[in-house]
Amino acid sequence: EPLPPPLPKKQLQRAESLPEPGSSHRCHGDPEPRAGSSLYSIPAAPLQGQGASPRDRPSWAPKKPLTKSQSLGEPLAPSSPQAAPAPSLKELTFGTADGELGQLLGSPAGVCGVVLGCQEASLARLSAHMQEELVGPEERQQLLEAELAGKRWAGLSVLDPQPCCQSGDAWYFRVGFTFEHSQLQFAAKVPKPCCSSLGVQSSLGTHCSIQRLLGRFTDRLPRELVLPGIPGKQSQGPSRGEPACPAPRPVLQVLLCAEVPQQTLADFVKGSHALHRTSPGHYERLGCLLLLQLCMGLEHLRGQNVAQGDLCPENLLLVQCPCPPRSQQGQKEPLGLSLPRLLISSFFKVQERQRPCSSSQEQDWSQGLAAPSPPAAAELNVGRLIYQILHVDISLENILGFRSKRLPEIPLLSIYSAGLKRLATLLLHRDPHERVSIEQARGILQVLLWGPRQELFARSRKSLALLRGWLEVKRALLLLRFAENSAGAGVSPGLEEWLCCQYFQGVTEHTLYQVTQVLYA
Repeated sequence: EPLPPPLPKKQLQRAESLPEPGSSHRCHGDPEPRAGSSLYSIPAAPLQGQGASPRDRPSWAPKKPLTKSQSLGEPLAPSSPQAAPAPSLKELTFGTADGELGQLLGSPAGVCGVVLGCQEASLARLSAHMQEELVGPEERQQLLEAELAGKRWAGLSVLDPQPCCQSGDAWYFRVGFTFEHSQLQFAAKVPKPCCSSLGVQSSLGTHCSIQRLLGRFTDRLPRELVLPGIPGKQSQGPSRGEPACPAPRPVLQVLLCAEVPQQTLADFVKGSHALHRTSPGHYERLGCLLLLQLCMGLEHLRGQNVAQGDLCPENLLLVQCPCPPRSQQGQKEPLGLSLPRLLISSFFKVQERQRPCSSSQEQDWSQGLAAPSPPAAAELNVGRLIYQILHVDISLENILGFRSKRLPEIPLLSIYSAGLKRLATLLLHRDPHERVSIEQARGILQVLLWGPRQELFARSRKSLALLRGWLEVKRALLLLRFAENSAGAGVSPGLEEWLCCQYFQGVTEHTLYQVTQVLYA
């Protein structure tokens, strides 16, 4: 039969050629609503495999209607009458939709505010990622703690019968444990008599400068382990020719720690005289980074009302950072040049009643240096550590022999020497009201390491605007350096990069103004 004639197209006025959604009208006899202009009458392509032809698919087949704003390329209107809120700067990524970016760019802060906010958010994310690489995921540690609960020496494999490190208050042994089909290594800490701080250490939380406790048990010491002053595998027999009787091994408390210490800070300082002579700048920078880690750990402890047990080099542990990626395996640094993690390992609970201040500043100063662990003496002990790290004699007798306000001279060997000398003077001030706090000491060390240096103020007078501009530029350059290192040599950020991120993530121009006032006075 002949095909019926095609239906005539309805001619619409130009004003009606862009219908609003839902405004199209049915024509009499039309099975479906149809579009009102040739702009919408383009037939859809036939579906493959269904044999559809243009005759079988009329031009008025249903399609998704387009609104007037879409046809003109205008932005899509929100479905709700209330405008969508602008996204947070922390949520912005390179793939954020342009519509959301447009809302931010039109804000009072403008492009500059958006860029600066994104930089701060990016530094915070990088810092959190690097911290997880250094200390491990929190969830994994909790699973490991649950797996180690109830385990004793029999459930562990002793990897070395000799202590890997001996601090002032404990011996450390490398032990192994199979967890999730992998062999893990951690340290078995055997406290020396009267040196246990287990009750305090169990509730300190996770911090990069605080020794982490995974478990504890009380058990008889295995015979293969060698402890100075502890009876060996066997004792002298009752008489010549008779077999020796095994000596009973003591029952000791053991703490399982996540980090395996290599040496103490005292060992590091003792073995670095030659490095200090040949590379004073590098060695004193390492000293600043170690002191910075110590101050950050002390701040964390004070926030939990806990103090360091005995703040001396013998009780501060040094731990090797995680191994570099494969691309860096062949780039080994010479011994002593790599930065280790510093760990505080002995603690005690601060009592509510503090030691009363003496009437004499001189007596208060000498008592603070002589007493091993009053919380108020942390600043004095950190000041002493600066001298010890720089290989300057600062024994208690030496200090108390100086009745004037003079302290031993620190030789100026690098760009860090004058700043460390200034910091030591402020920490060891005889007047407690003139003494800087641990928090201020941390800020001074950060400025010594990453600026701003004094030459910034040589041409321009120091002001908040100058420091704000310096801070914004340094943050941008730091992020660019991370990106270039990642794309180029494949260098993985380590401990020093994390410490740098911590600084630029939280510092403000007001803090910089106060710190530089004290440091460069």
